[in-house]
Amino acid sequence: MRLTTLVLGATIALSMATGAVAKPHMRDTPIADGLLAVGLADEIRKSCPQISARMLKALGYINGLKNQAQALGYTDAEIDAYRKSDTEKARLKKRGNAYLAANGVVAGQPETYCALGRNEIEKSSQIGSLLRVN
Repeated sequence: MRLTTLVLGATIALSMATGAVAKPHMRDTPIADGLLAVGLADEIRKSCPQISARMLKALGYINGLKNQAQALGYTDAEIDAYRKSDTEKARLKKRGNAYLAANGVVAGQPETYCALGRNEIEKSSQIGSLLRVN
């Protein structure tokens, strides 16, 4: 009995030491916040004619997010599954809409998107770094 307990304890300790601990869901990592910033920047630039995207910067940022996810141990298949997930898209859209509303954006009123975009650019936020005033 005592040997069984010792073996069981050693097995548990070994599995914890070798990284058998599960990865967090990608939505609980900085990757999700990065994707939210990209989505918000895209929404602002599509809704405000005076603001455009810094496309090369955005592509580089997206590639950086993928590299971050890979460094956290996510496979390309897991990254693609997260990126294509309707559930995760809906979750990010909900967060994005809440952010827009909290920052005075009104759907159908381009000037409110422009004001937010200019504010984000002025703050040098992640969203603002992906945008430029025309």
